[in-house]
Amino acid sequence: MGDQGIVILEHTPFYAESGGQVGDRGVLRKQGGVFRVLDTRKQGEGAILHIGELTQGAIAVGDQLEALVDSDRRDATRRNHSATHLMHAALRRVLGEHVQQKGSLVDPDRLRFDFSHFQPLSEQELRRIEALVNEQIRDNLPVETRVMPVDQAMAAGAMALFGEKYGDQVRVLSMGDFSVELCGGTHVGRTGDIGLFKIIAEAGVASGVRRIEALTGEGALAYVDELEKQLTEAAGLLKGGRDELGARVSQLFERNRKLEKELETLKAKLASSQGSDLAAQAEEVDGIKVLAVTLEGADARVLRDTVDQLKNKLGAAAVILAAVNGDKVSLVAGVTKAETARLKAGELVNHVATQIGGRGGGRPDMAQAGGNQPENLPTALASVVDWVRSRLGG
Repeated sequence: MGDQGIVILEHTPFYAESGGQVGDRGVLRKQGGVFRVLDTRKQGEGAILHIGELTQGAIAVGDQLEALVDSDRRDATRRNHSATHLMHAALRRVLGEHVQQKGSLVDPDRLRFDFSHFQPLSEQELRRIEALVNEQIRDNLPVETRVMPVDQAMAAGAMALFGEKYGDQVRVLSMGDFSVELCGGTHVGRTGDIGLFKIIAEAGVASGVRRIEALTGEGALAYVDELEKQLTEAAGLLKGGRDELGARVSQLFERNRKLEKELETLKAKLASSQGSDLAAQAEEVDGIKVLAVTLEGADARVLRDTVDQLKNKLGAAAVILAAVNGDKVSLVAGVTKAETARLKAGELVNHVATQIGGRGGGRPDMAQAGGNQPENLPTALASVVDWVRSRLGG
C-alpha cells in the first residue's frame, strides 16, 4: 500500500492526455484493492497507462477491476474543451481566417489557447469574441461526433488542429454549424452545458502568436463573483454605489491631477528659496564658484530646477546637488556653458557617483546620476572642491 505504479487495462473509460487535454483521474478497484489514478497517458500504438498509487490492498495481473473516472473533473474538462472549439471559431470570425491554432491546454480549472495573430487584441475584440461564444452557449447547440475518412472530413470544411496526427479515419466534432473540427477529446452533449464563458487574460507568447486564457462553468461564475465583490469594496471605499464607480474614480483622478500640479508648484518655490540660500555656500576655485550639497526632500526635478537657478545666480559655476530617498541617491550636476571647455558636468557627476555605487551622464552643461550607498555621500560631496581644483590645474 502506498506504492506508486502503472496499471494497463484491456479496456478503459479513462481519457489519456492528448491534443492539449489533460488525462483523466479516478480510481481502479476490486475487493481488497484500490489504485488511485493520478494521470492517464498513451504509450506506443494502443497502450493506455493509468499512473498513480496503490492506496489499499494489492492488484495483480489478471484481476478484474472496476474503473471509476472522476466525473466532476471530467465534466469541468469537457466544458473547457468544448469552449476552446467555440472560441477558435469565434476568433476566426472576429479577427479573420488567418487565425490558426498553435497550441492549447485544457484542464478542469481553465483553458489556454495559442493562435496566430499579428497584434494584441483590443478590448472591443475580446468582448466580441466572448459575446459570440456565450451566444452559442445560450443557443444550446447540439455537439455531435462522426467518424469518416480524413479526405472527406477536410472536404466538408473540418479544421485540423495544431500538433495532431490523423489516420485514415478521423473523428469530426460539430457544434451546430458554428464549429466543425477534427478532435478526439471529450466534450459536452450540448453547448449549453458549458454554462458561461469568461476570458481572463490575453498576451503574446512568441512572434505572431497570441494566447488567451479563459474559464467556464463554475470557474467562470466564481471569477465573476470575485469581480463583483471587488467592485462593491471599491465603491465602498469611494463612498458611493457601484453604478457611480466610474464617475467617482474620474473625480478622484482629477483631484489627484490638481494636487500633483500644486505639489510641483510648491517644489518649484522650494527650489527657488533653497537656491538663494545655497548660493552663499559656494567656494571659489580659479574664478569658478563650486557648490556640492544635499537638498533635503528633493526629487530629480527639483534638483534640476535648483541647479539651473544656481548657475544663473552664481555666474561662472560648477554645481552638484544630491537628494537621498531611503537607500537611493539622486545626483544632478551643472556647469555654466562658458566653463564647459574646462569642466564637464558628466565628469563631475561621475566623480561623485562612483563613490556612492553608481554612474551617470548627460550634456557638458547638465548631467544626472544615481547611487545606492548614501552613507558615502558626505565624503563624496566634500571631495568636489579639490577635484575641481585639480581639473583646473590649481
